[in-house]
Amino acid sequence: MQQILLSSLEYNGYISVIKLFIFLILFFLWLPILNWVYKDATEVGTKEHFWSLVVFASGAVGALIWLLIPIFIVGSLFFIVSTAVASLAYVSHRNALVLDFERVLTVEHFKRLVTRQDITVEEAHGFKFITSNRNKVPMPEPKTPDFYGYRTAYDIFTDAIWRRAKDIVFLPTPQNYNVKYSIDGATVKRPDIEKDKMNYFIHFIKNLGNLELDEKRKPQKGTFKILKDKEEIRFEVQTAGSTAGEQVRIKRTGQDEASKLSEIGFTSRQYEQLSKIRDMPKGLFIVSGPKKSGLTTTLYAFIRNHDPFLNNVNTLEKKPSAELENVTQNIYSPSESGTMNYAQKLQEVVRMGADIVGVADCSEPQTAKVACEAAKSGKIVYVTLKAKSVKEAFSKWLTLVDDKKLAVNSFLGISNQRLIRKLCEECKQGYQPNKELLRKFNLPADKAKVLYRPGKVQYNKRGKSTTCEACQGSGFVGRTGVFETLIIDNDKIKQELYGLKSISDIDSILRRAKVRSLQEQMLKMSIEGITAINEMVRILSKSGKNNSKSKK
Repeated sequence: MQQILLSSLEYNGYISVIKLFIFLILFFLWLPILNWVYKDATEVGTKEHFWSLVVFASGAVGALIWLLIPIFIVGSLFFIVSTAVASLAYVSHRNALVLDFERVLTVEHFKRLVTRQDITVEEAHGFKFITSNRNKVPMPEPKTPDFYGYRTAYDIFTDAIWRRAKDIVFLPTPQNYNVKYSIDGATVKRPDIEKDKMNYFIHFIKNLGNLELDEKRKPQKGTFKILKDKEEIRFEVQTAGSTAGEQVRIKRTGQDEASKLSEIGFTSRQYEQLSKIRDMPKGLFIVSGPKKSGLTTTLYAFIRNHDPFLNNVNTLEKKPSAELENVTQNIYSPSESGTMNYAQKLQEVVRMGADIVGVADCSEPQTAKVACEAAKSGKIVYVTLKAKSVKEAFSKWLTLVDDKKLAVNSFLGISNQRLIRKLCEECKQGYQPNKELLRKFNLPADKAKVLYRPGKVQYNKRGKSTTCEACQGSGFVGRTGVFETLIIDNDKIKQELYGLKSISDIDSILRRAKVRSLQEQMLKMSIEGITAINEMVRILSKSGKNNSKSKK
């Protein structure tokens, strides 16, 4: 049977169909390599005719010797080795001439092939860069410096937008650039980028933001937009020099839309108390929290709680985060205001007849006193103040005003806040907490039978890890505010504030007012599955534990 099969594979007793088929396959695989070498050598700018001749000769000689050698497998190996040596010789030569990220047959090249990082016309169709001058940037010609910058920017921004990054920071090192994203307030490290690749990217991004290309030391700032799937996304780019190279920071802007008071995280009881401020004839409310805790968003929410058609609503800010409809947003700039300081600018706003005034970053004694006088004279005033707790904020306010009677006279209340990440509803996982954890946070076992944490890596039927599309594998989606609030809703609390002999006495006032601390609020959210215990610990340790130890 074996002899019959072998004889059937022979053609006229001399040519094996299978061997001929293998020969033709390898020969026709060699032709595209020859074509690529010629085109690539032309684009790289090396000797295209010479290298084409080398690869052609290696293939032709290899094929001829293959046909002459009687042992088929030896001839085929000779052909493969000869063509491979010539091709790899060209690859080694061209890789020495091009930038790192343009090299082929390297580890990075194979990674790009697997992750499909090359831009196709179809992919870029719904993606456009728009300069600060509102000009759309067409895709540059391949293999040009502009294309290298365009492609790097495309890769970075498609990834950053998908991951919901708020900030992208590029820090130079002697070898490359470190890349970090800020996602929902948490820093996420991304793969490093080669320096030569970043140089093209920086040149491209400076063109977008209309920055000086040759200025690499002085800080520069500009804006640009990206049109992705018909959505216009705004960015701000900042560059500054350093000893290691040019630093770049890109911030996504326009996301801080003015929210309503009911949408930012107040409990139902807090919201009910705070909503009554709009009906007050006058008074001052302090919005406090650490840096980057969402103070401006909360200030805007309070401002929007008032009807702008019934009231003359104004704000005083150094840099508005969003546009408030039917609200006069006064921007303070020292260069434009001449000799007028922040307090004098606030006084000017008050004299113009504002009924409701929002003052961002009220951190100077003179400004604090003007705000108190405005509240005393019949205005409702909201001020933001950086502090870690209600207790610290009130202490700072008394120091700024330096007049307890003036500070307390029209005092409506004070809030202190943090921003905490919310667990992804698609992949969060419940678990039974151990008794030690419950004791640590003074949690009753009957109320905390199940806690939640970010979902672990999921695997499909083939055993391949899959990423949650809702949270991009981070385990969290979005943030919400957590608030500690003291509302002066009766004369008794105001009298106690008048009678304060030491700032530590405010703890007893908070307890009697049944003010819940930030930690208590976060623990409640953990039990409800809104956030995780580890996230609570991260937030409190990051900005300092809440000084208020009030009870439920």
